[in-house]
Amino acid sequence: MNTINPADTAAFFRDIVKKEILEDGLQINIAGILASTDPASITYCNYARAGCEDVGINFMQINADPDSIVPILSEVNSDRNIHGIFIYYPVWGDVRDGDIRDTVSPQKDVEGLTSYWIRKLYANERFDGEQNQFKAILPCTPLAIIKLLEQTDAYMPYGLPFRGKTITVFNRSEVVGKPLAYMLSNDGAKIYSFDIHGGVVIDNYGSQPEAGPVTREMALRNSDVVITGVPSRQFEKIRASELKPGAVCLNFSSVQNFDGDAKAVAGRYIPRVGPMTVAMCMRNALQLYRNYHQNG
Repeated sequence: MNTINPADTAAFFRDIVKKEILEDGLQINIAGILASTDPASITYCNYARAGCEDVGINFMQINADPDSIVPILSEVNSDRNIHGIFIYYPVWGDVRDGDIRDTVSPQKDVEGLTSYWIRKLYANERFDGEQNQFKAILPCTPLAIIKLLEQTDAYMPYGLPFRGKTITVFNRSEVVGKPLAYMLSNDGAKIYSFDIHGGVVIDNYGSQPEAGPVTREMALRNSDVVITGVPSRQFEKIRASELKPGAVCLNFSSVQNFDGDAKAVAGRYIPRVGPMTVAMCMRNALQLYRNYHQNG
């Protein structure tokens, strides 16, 4: 199995951030607001703290309950000594989480999930600032996935790097799957995007329209890259017989979505993304500081 270890790639990006912070003597302060008892949220918070400490970013954890998160968020948004904000979801586990996510100041949005940045992503607007002098912030997990795919044959280091590639994404969440699909499409790929309701095509570059419904069988048979993020053991694992020979396979769910035989025949297999998500958050934190806080 030709496996890519995301921890190795994450270490490479953390070293870049760490070197820049150290050489320039930057004092970057991040607030992490934890208002959840969900074990995954606590783990993510711990990873974020460790990631910040590793690269030289000051991390302040704020423990809260859901009912106090709004005034706390208002305070850290207005605090000029805080340059980036994490919120660890779920807070309530319903639509209110989306409202909270969108209350974070875009200029402190380490995870790149506010509607300000997501609208830019969907419109393929890659810069920000009065003179478009800053690169736009991208959501951390989708960005982590693309950085991992850069190590595979599916990526071309010039032009539109995924031009001519067909990619299937099993996950259409607003946090990962949907923005990832648009990022890949913006970079030239034809995307088959699946959720529990079925598949749709996202294609910014005019491939021939599908003659009928998008099925799992058809999508997998034609895909150069298959990306899965289905956190359910009820999901029918992807088998080797369904895959295009040599397809790159990446799983970002806490549950493995590929059968053992599929992993064995994949051109490259990426079993998880977590360490890279944290590394991209560190990268975003440095970028936000440079763009909006260093001279303010």
